[in-house]
Amino acid sequence: MADATKVEEKTEEEAEKEAVVVPPLEAAALRLEKSLGAYQSSEKDASSYSYYSNPAKVVRRWLSTSSGASGQATLEDISQAAQALLDPATTTKLELLVTSTAMTTEDDTTPPTYLKAAAIQVQTWLLSLKARLLWRAKDTTAAVNLCQEGILLIMTTLEQATNSTSASVSSLFPLNARLWRWLALATEEGAVLRVDMAKAHNMALLRRDVDTAATLLNCMLRDLLQNSQVEQAQKLLSNSTFPETASNNQLCRFLYYSGRIQALRLEYTSSYSNLSQSLRKAPTNTALGFRIAAQRLLVVVQLLMGEIPERPVFFTAGMKQELEPYLLITQAVRRGDLAVFTKVVSEQKERLQADETYTLISRLAHQVVKAGLRKLQVSYSRLSLQDVADRLGLASAQQAEFVVAKAVRDGVLDATLHPKEGYVQSHDLVNVYATKEPAEAFHRRIAYCLTTHNDAVRAMRYPPDAYKKQLEASRGNRRRRGGEDKTDEEKAAELEDELDEDY
Repeated sequence: MADATKVEEKTEEEAEKEAVVVPPLEAAALRLEKSLGAYQSSEKDASSYSYYSNPAKVVRRWLSTSSGASGQATLEDISQAAQALLDPATTTKLELLVTSTAMTTEDDTTPPTYLKAAAIQVQTWLLSLKARLLWRAKDTTAAVNLCQEGILLIMTTLEQATNSTSASVSSLFPLNARLWRWLALATEEGAVLRVDMAKAHNMALLRRDVDTAATLLNCMLRDLLQNSQVEQAQKLLSNSTFPETASNNQLCRFLYYSGRIQALRLEYTSSYSNLSQSLRKAPTNTALGFRIAAQRLLVVVQLLMGEIPERPVFFTAGMKQELEPYLLITQAVRRGDLAVFTKVVSEQKERLQADETYTLISRLAHQVVKAGLRKLQVSYSRLSLQDVADRLGLASAQQAEFVVAKAVRDGVLDATLHPKEGYVQSHDLVNVYATKEPAEAFHRRIAYCLTTHNDAVRAMRYPPDAYKKQLEASRGNRRRRGGEDKTDEEKAAELEDELDEDY
């Protein structure tokens, strides 16, 4: 008897486990349905509906928690989830998700439970997942069509929204941003899409759609940079404002694109600040490709500023192989050897062009010459121009004369040039603390600390008007409830107001 009961208990447990198993996409969709407040787990709470005051925040958080399920999904999984969750009678354009090969047989005794509150959200989410899979499969035409249909569906829903449902319509904003992002990635002709993105960006600002506005701004900056339209990108950057409440990922992208534009426009200090913030705000456990791209550009900008990056930067986990050419370039700049620098750049030309840093690195030749001149000034008090040309790898002494003259004029060398005699005379070394360099370094560090402090203050959230109660309680001016008498100060203020009105 005991063995029989144990066997029955095991079979019941196995049956319960088999019944509880739900596909990942369906489980994520049911979580969203429950979060939005219209999911009923039983008949007892069938009349209970509780909506969040900020549905966009709920959907944004749900998208971050469901990234694991969406990352492993296939086209068949998406089709089966759409068939199991979306009601064919009320869902439009369901044929975009459900295919004939994914039709499954269901028992007549168990009618399907379709989504109610999160139906349109789940449908657009599945459309974005399918568009991502098609884009990765190099089927850009199908991905573009799917994104356009999804965006049109969201726009139709927003236009048909009434006052009773407007509170939950904002939950479509993060999903609309995702569809625009995949559409921008899948579209090859960026100039054609740029007009539509500008119109959608303006509508998102009017609708206070932070997610779509930030995503479209980054997409337009990326498109302009890919087409080498730096001045147009600068105009867009100067005439637009990035939303303060946008997601951290979009902020990192915006800072990266801003730093890249400023680097191309010779604004190295601002570019260094934006790239440093972008790298600091980027997630450390994911987004390795983004961190590599930002670190490569940051190394080049530091070299253009006349600074040498620290050696541990090139040996960061996962970046050693990608940053190897930049380590060789940094070593050549540090030595001031123009011949070695030219050789490394010529050998790594294809790699640098693929990284889109070749244009900036071609400007480093002057920095290599300046570094070599500094080393020569420290080693020799007097040196002929021919020796300068030989040591720096220049063509002739006349070219060395021009280089030294420019370095003296720019303040790189503290020396006197004697062109007739054909030599350069270095001055005695001056105390560095008597120059402006310590003040400039101190200013850069203070600016970095202030920026970090301001970002931390903006990230904090305080309860609204919480300080007023404490202030009133400390002053003893809290108004009494229940019809109690007013204080003498309040009575005097009211009398003064009445006298002013009489006269």
